[in-house]
Amino acid sequence: MQTTAVIQGGFRSPVFDSQAVFRAVMDAMARPGSRRRVATLTAPPAPMSPLAGAVTLALCDHDTPVWLDRQLSTPLVREWLGFHSGAAVTPIATEAHFAFAAAADELVALESFAQGSQEYPDRSTTIVLQVESFDAGVPLTLAGPGIERAATIAPSPMPRHFIAQWRQNHARFPRGVDLVLVSRDEVACLPRTTRIEAA
Repeated sequence: MQTTAVIQGGFRSPVFDSQAVFRAVMDAMARPGSRRRVATLTAPPAPMSPLAGAVTLALCDHDTPVWLDRQLSTPLVREWLGFHSGAAVTPIATEAHFAFAAAADELVALESFAQGSQEYPDRSTTIVLQVESFDAGVPLTLAGPGIERAATIAPSPMPRHFIAQWRQNHARFPRGVDLVLVSRDEVACLPRTTRIEAA
């Protein structure tokens, strides 16, 4: 049973499915606050959501160490991730290229992850956070590159003291983390260049 749960649930068409998810994430990253619908393409072990699983397989490989929060760090999720992507799980947040979290209220501070450097800002962590909705939380007003005037999104749940944390993250530019939010069937992104205020 455990072996079956690990080997099943990956992309049916790895090349095409991975490209579709990667394109959706890149489009969302280029237009912060916009939402991109993504078909259900994976079935990872719970509590990793199908869309988070798809993002994992599209972005991670054997060269991308990943960090999992307490809820996601189960034997089945770790084995599924390793089998389908080859990515190794690290318990050290600053070593992770990607971090995956299912419990927003338990997420460690954004500054706990790799921030990159002035010379190599890309050596930072991208955090993929599972949310329940993009409409039920505190409305966030977004501004910055990729946003014509302003955009609004209301994801829920979000990390504690998120706006204060994000202001600090934005102030570290070009260093800092980027955030990918995944709901049941949509993805939205908050790159470090985005300014966020409570609406």
